[in-house]
Amino acid sequence: MTDEILERVEEIKARGFAQAREGNDPVNEPMIRHWTEAIGDTNPRWTPGPDCEAPPAMAQVWTMPGLNPERPPGEPLWDTMVVLDGAGYTSVLGTNCDQTYARTLRPGERVSISSRLEEVVGPKATAVGEGYFVTTRNTWTVGDEEVASMLFRVLKFKPGTGRPTVDRSKTVRPLVNRDSAFFWEGTAKGELRIQKCNACGVLRHPPGPVCPSCHAMDRGYVVAAGRGHVHSFLTHHAPVVPGKQLPLTLALVELDEGVRMVGEVDSDIAIGDVVEVWFDRIDDDLTLAQWRRPGDAPEAKPEETSDLPAWELPLTPTLVVSTALATRDFQDVHHDRDLAQGHGSKDIFLNILTTTGFVHRFVTDWAGPQTQILSCALRLGAPAHPYDTLVFTGDVVSESDGVTTIDVTGKVSLGNHVNARLEVKLP
Repeated sequence: MTDEILERVEEIKARGFAQAREGNDPVNEPMIRHWTEAIGDTNPRWTPGPDCEAPPAMAQVWTMPGLNPERPPGEPLWDTMVVLDGAGYTSVLGTNCDQTYARTLRPGERVSISSRLEEVVGPKATAVGEGYFVTTRNTWTVGDEEVASMLFRVLKFKPGTGRPTVDRSKTVRPLVNRDSAFFWEGTAKGELRIQKCNACGVLRHPPGPVCPSCHAMDRGYVVAAGRGHVHSFLTHHAPVVPGKQLPLTLALVELDEGVRMVGEVDSDIAIGDVVEVWFDRIDDDLTLAQWRRPGDAPEAKPEETSDLPAWELPLTPTLVVSTALATRDFQDVHHDRDLAQGHGSKDIFLNILTTTGFVHRFVTDWAGPQTQILSCALRLGAPAHPYDTLVFTGDVVSESDGVTTIDVTGKVSLGNHVNARLEVKLP
C-alpha cells in the first residue's frame, strides 16, 4: 500500500504548479469585518473605508474553496487527499504554516492561487494516529503580481490508530476516612506522614485505628524524611488503570524510618535502589506520593520571562466555531464535536488560520497598528480545545536592517499549542 501511495504522489509532484485558480470573491470589507470581529483585532487599518486593508493573515482566506466546493481538476493538495482517503487516512490536521507577505490586500482586488505538491512523508506514527505529512507550496497573485506565498503542511492520518491519551482527572480516588485523612492532608502540603502510636511510639503504615503493638488508640504522626529503598516491585501491563499510562511500575518501598509503603515509581529501578518521594498533584483535591531515584528528578526550569506582555485568551466553543467560519474553513473538526470525536479528537479545536490570526494580533497589539508583518513561520503542537485558556508570550530575538524578529509561544493546558517566528517592520 505504501509503495502505491508514494507512486501516485510522485505523479502529482511531477505536474509542478497547477493552473492558477481565482478566488470566489474579491477582497471585500464584509469578510474583513467578519474576520476582525471573530479574532477580536481592532487595528484601525482593517476598518471599512477608503483606506481599508485586509489583515495579511487573511491571504489564504480569499481562495478557500467554500462549504461545498467543486474542486478543479489537477489541484495538488486535493488530489493527494483523495489518494490518502482511499487508503484509509481520512482525518486531517494542519501542522505547519510558513507564510510571507509582499504587501497587504485591498477591497476590490481579485486574488488567485497556484500550488504544487512539495513532498509526502510517511507513514509515521504520531500521537493522533498513523499518517502521512503532506507539504504544498502556494503562491497568491493579483494579476501578475505575487502578493503572498506559503509552505503548508498537514497530517493525513487514520483515526483510532494513535497512542492512547491519559485523562488524569480519571485517576482512582483513595478512600479517605478519619484514620487516613492526615496522610492525604500531608501530601497536599508536600509532607510524607507516617502514623505514630502516641502511647508506645511505634510507627505503622498503612494507618489504622489501633496500634498493633500495644493496642492503644492514641494516634499521631511524624513527617518522614522521604527516602528509602526498593524492597520489591512489579510492572503492570494490563488491565487499563484509569488516569495512568501503562506500563506502570509499582514498588514496595522500605522507608528509612522502618515502615514499608506501596507507591508508583517513574524510574527504571532494581531491588535495593535508593528512592525518594515526590508529590504528584492531580488536582485541587488529590496529591499522590510517588517515588523515583534521586538522580532522576527533573531539573528546575528557570522562571519564564517575556518581552511582550502575556495575553490570556479564554477558549469557548463560540470562539472556535466563529473563527473557523470567518476563515472559511469548513472542516468538520472545527465545528462539530461528535464528528471531531469520531476523528479521534477530544473536542473541536482551533484551526491553523485562526491561530495565525491570533499570533498576528498579539504582535501588532504590542508593536502598534502600523507594524508591517513580513513573514510568519508557525508550527502547531497541542490542540486548543474549548474550555481551555491559550496564553501567548513573545520575545524579541533580533533587530537587523530595520527588520525585527519575534518568537511567539502559545500554551494551553496540554502544552505548547503554537510556536511561531515573525519578521516585522516596526512603525
